[in-house]
Amino acid sequence: MNYEIVCGLETHVELSTKTKIFCGCTTEFGGEQNTHCCPVCIGLPGTLPILNKQVVEFAVKAGLATHCEIAPISKMDRKNYCYPDLPKAYQISQFDMPLCKNGYVKLDNGRKIRINHIHIEEDAGKLVHQKGGTYVDYNRGGVPLIEIVSEPDIRSIEEAREYMEKLQSIMRYIGVSDCRMQEGSVRSDVNISLRPMGSEEYGTRTEIKNMNSYTFMERAMRYEIERQSDLLDSGKKVEQETLRYIVEEDRTESMRGKEDANDYRYFREPDLVTISVDKETVERLAAELPELPDAKMERYVSEIGLSETDAALLTKYRRIAEYFEAASDGVQNKKTVANCIIGQVFRRVETEAEKEAFAISIPPEYLRDLVLLLESGKIKNNLMKSTLEKMLDEGKPYTAFISESDMGGIDEETLKKLCSESIANSPNAVADYLGGKEKALKSLLGYVMKNSRGKADAKEAEACLKALIQENA
Repeated sequence: MNYEIVCGLETHVELSTKTKIFCGCTTEFGGEQNTHCCPVCIGLPGTLPILNKQVVEFAVKAGLATHCEIAPISKMDRKNYCYPDLPKAYQISQFDMPLCKNGYVKLDNGRKIRINHIHIEEDAGKLVHQKGGTYVDYNRGGVPLIEIVSEPDIRSIEEAREYMEKLQSIMRYIGVSDCRMQEGSVRSDVNISLRPMGSEEYGTRTEIKNMNSYTFMERAMRYEIERQSDLLDSGKKVEQETLRYIVEEDRTESMRGKEDANDYRYFREPDLVTISVDKETVERLAAELPELPDAKMERYVSEIGLSETDAALLTKYRRIAEYFEAASDGVQNKKTVANCIIGQVFRRVETEAEKEAFAISIPPEYLRDLVLLLESGKIKNNLMKSTLEKMLDEGKPYTAFISESDMGGIDEETLKKLCSESIANSPNAVADYLGGKEKALKSLLGYVMKNSRGKADAKEAEACLKALIQENA
């Protein structure tokens, strides 16, 4: 039987505040185990939490950036469960009065993945399984989270990944989280079920916990889809349960039966007051939001004329987009700047972490000045490219590598002389070209460009080489 995937994600995003949600402990990643915690965040008797105001403001920004309604009144609740990573046996979270609700994230195909709500909560500690034992590191306990809960609108593995990538990009742009999956600062619980194609009734769902890698999320979803499909085809039922993904074996396994809300015995957190967010605060936070990646990408395509592929590369990380815009300021053809960044700079910042930081050796003004020199006609494209490599190597402006004598082209007589020398010095390349090997012309052209110090126009030099070869053939 053919089945349709029904999937929703519960995405936990660690907020980039300096201190934890209810105490003054640092949120810095790493550190020696159990050194970033205090009596409040490990829940010792007699301690009282104090809500970090910036957590609320960051959550409101996240809601606004995902088209949510911001609740003027919300509250904190106790979610009760007993697990070693939560020493006080309850988590302070939000249940029936979340801070943000009824939003959406728009996919590239135009479909909207609805967001049921976004709520704030504290993170739990981390369990470390090694040497046959289980240890607990409470450094992460009390780190502020927002949980972004989607509706079950996702219909494919590809849509799940795109939704996650867009959330990650939005949260980075608005500055509320670094969303580093390798550090666990963004991770998703994947709720997935199958139903016969054309059916409106939901199937029984399972939940795959704590996916913090796109690759692992895709693999886990693929396995779970096949597992559920096999069960249904054989007339068996899918059990509602919580699963973990075993990376080494590429399979899911049961952790426990899936809890419902009443299993957690939610009740209002008695130690914290009601959260009130007035209209003026919402307007102030909305005004602080930058242009978001989808809007920026659309502008790059429509106004600058970039391809969607290039626009996506430049807008994926906020720092790259900011660098591009600063380097393009006053430049007539902004595509040239885009080509420099995508073609040359990106070769030096290959990893996602490097692109996120984008701490390259030259400021955008240096690149802008070099491109303006090209547009003025004082240098050719080849000289610009070679100079940019030197600038990136040494972190210096173009003036350190291009003198006044380098500026301007070369006359026709000099170009013809260099082309003749190239042909005379490379008889094998000439023979190959005459034999139909177009690539052989590149080596002849390379001689001309090198010996003209990049001042020759590549197209003119190529035309001159072809003409001379045909004359002497």
